[in-house]
Amino acid sequence: MTAHNRVDHSADNADELASAQTELRVLDKSRPRSENMASNKIECNACPVLCQITEGRSGACDRYANVQGMLTRVDPLVLLQRADAENEAAQDEQAHNLFVTGVGAGTTYPDYKPAPFMVSSKIRGIDMVTVVTEGIFSYCSFKVKIDTDRYLGPERASIRHRGEEVGHVTTAEYGSQMLSLGGVHHLTGGSKKEGRVTCEMMMALGNKHPVELEIEGGAKLIVQAGRAPIVDGVEEKRMRVGCGSATIGIFAKQWFGHVDEVVVVDDHITGVLSEHQAGRCLDMPLSGIKMKGRKSTPGRYFQVANPGQGWGGTDIADPLEIIEGFDPEHARPGLRLLMTSTTGEHSAWFVLDEQLQPVPAAIPSAVQKVVDRIVENCEPSLASVLFLAGAGGSLRAGVTDNPVWLTNSIKQAITHVSCGGAPAYVWAGGGITVMVDVMRMPDQSFGSVPTPAIVAPIEFTMRLDDYARLGGHLDCVRQMDEVVDAERARSVHWPAEAGAWPLIQKPMLG
Repeated sequence: MTAHNRVDHSADNADELASAQTELRVLDKSRPRSENMASNKIECNACPVLCQITEGRSGACDRYANVQGMLTRVDPLVLLQRADAENEAAQDEQAHNLFVTGVGAGTTYPDYKPAPFMVSSKIRGIDMVTVVTEGIFSYCSFKVKIDTDRYLGPERASIRHRGEEVGHVTTAEYGSQMLSLGGVHHLTGGSKKEGRVTCEMMMALGNKHPVELEIEGGAKLIVQAGRAPIVDGVEEKRMRVGCGSATIGIFAKQWFGHVDEVVVVDDHITGVLSEHQAGRCLDMPLSGIKMKGRKSTPGRYFQVANPGQGWGGTDIADPLEIIEGFDPEHARPGLRLLMTSTTGEHSAWFVLDEQLQPVPAAIPSAVQKVVDRIVENCEPSLASVLFLAGAGGSLRAGVTDNPVWLTNSIKQAITHVSCGGAPAYVWAGGGITVMVDVMRMPDQSFGSVPTPAIVAPIEFTMRLDDYARLGGHLDCVRQMDEVVDAERARSVHWPAEAGAWPLIQKPMLG
């Protein structure tokens, strides 16, 4: 039990909601009353904290309140609404236009309780049901993809927020750096402060707010889903078109005839045109350039410099630092050399003098055009945030009395999983491990409880007859129009870019 237990949090919302009691969702209060609880308090059993809430106040999570002696859900239920133009059914089939999400639905703690909503609707003549809840997730994290060519920090380095360790750097992917933030060990395995700060960071990140992070031995970041990351105070503009070798391969033919050598500087794989397979296919003569680093295959060099904030994600400011010299057997005075980074952010033109030393010169317009083409092909830099969570006890028991049947139905594509209506990728293997892009979810989809844990929406949609075979709680199924009429709710437009409408999924509907 945490220090938040048995303590009121605030009066925010509760007093204003008292006048609208009939519009609020009043929750079950038939559970036993604590002998030591004051008569003006009620106990909330929406999570393990079991707050005892004074009338007119909300609990520690700000999601449940004591309104005139009744435990009441504060936030409205969120409905997704399809535009009429996208409706494949008749205009009067309201149920086909609406989808009840888990946002604002409430939770199922203790685990044996059925989910807050089992919503029935008819789609294309088929009876469907969506089981809706807000899950309390301790086993969850956010995977963050940072599109940048800059060095953010060493792999496995700790990431801190407000001084507390909240995650770590993982592998670099093609043009991006991956971060892992949150997770059960930070939420529950460290100090109370670490858990609290981690939970607050995760909730902000999931709700698309900016979060400040600091990588040990690396950069300071501001990360926000769907926005360009800010690295050490500078907003990133673009991700690289490819590694140095790929950049050589892409643009070799466009450089041909205008250059004698091109070096594309890259922290991982630096490319050299005349040695590269692309140069050989174009019958380019070798330039005699001698590169630092470890040669991999022809025209591809590893470890030409250390990682950093300079050219191509290296620590160099002068590109000539990675060149040891030129072999006079192949090099000649007047040889034309272009050096560029994988984003085109840095570029320089050199001409060899009589001593075979590179001398800076103005980049010819034809060559500059190709450098500009590199820039054109670099996509905008973004921070992508994916929620990753394992759906455990209360989620599964809230759907069926035999949870393994639900798990198996998901693996067999009988049941479709969504989070706030957004399509969720279900990982292979055991359990129900889901991953979803927060940009596809409704705003403010994430909450928290002070255990600490993240609260997030999840929905399971299937045919009604399949739900019966899974041992579902059929006596709790309600019609869509009944839910819409009875519940305090707000509608959110379903954007086309969010993916397929959650009630129309194959092979669920064929």
